[in-house]
Amino acid sequence: MTYRTHSFALLPLLALLACNKAEPDLQVSPQDSFWASLSSHCGKAYSGQLASDDEADAGFRGAEMLMHVRECSDSEIRVPFHVRQDGEDWDRSRTWVLTRTDAGLRLKHDHRHEDGESDTVTMYGGDTAEDGSARSQAFPVDAESIALFKREGLAASVTNVWAIEVDPAGQKDARFAYQLQRTMAGGAPEDRFFRVEFDATRPVDPPPAPWGFAD
Repeated sequence: MTYRTHSFALLPLLALLACNKAEPDLQVSPQDSFWASLSSHCGKAYSGQLASDDEADAGFRGAEMLMHVRECSDSEIRVPFHVRQDGEDWDRSRTWVLTRTDAGLRLKHDHRHEDGESDTVTMYGGDTAEDGSARSQAFPVDAESIALFKREGLAASVTNVWAIEVDPAGQKDARFAYQLQRTMAGGAPEDRFFRVEFDATRPVDPPPAPWGFAD
């Protein structure tokens, strides 16, 4: 009698365990994790510096750099990139624009002049071709950008691959990095590598709005 009573008492627990076992594990995609990490910095700005050594970027060595995760939504994140070289006025012409697509993530470059007008070469970039990781996503150049580069005499850029790396806010030694790379192996006339890195553990005062946008 006692045995039967204990068996009945265990039935609800066994049923609960069976249900939990039957439920599939909730998987978070690398791109969702990446998006969450970048979103965790929304509203924050960080200082950084050039981390590559191509001679083409000599003017960026020692330049002051700021990135600002300025606008965030479930579908779009805008990150202005501000540069000041040799004590000159700040160049606020560049904004990295990340959006979600049905197939993954997209990176575009919004380039403006100081009067707010779009540059001739603007809104170029690419879409993710692979899942990437929670920390890093790569964006090979898209067909629209290839056509733009060819039209503007920038044939060397038609094999561009951009990448963004980000750690969650609050993580020890958190970093944000942006890079551009093209290789002779990938069809470029010569290798090219540009990379900037930002210390995402120490927020700084947010800069003014990028050119073409109100504060």
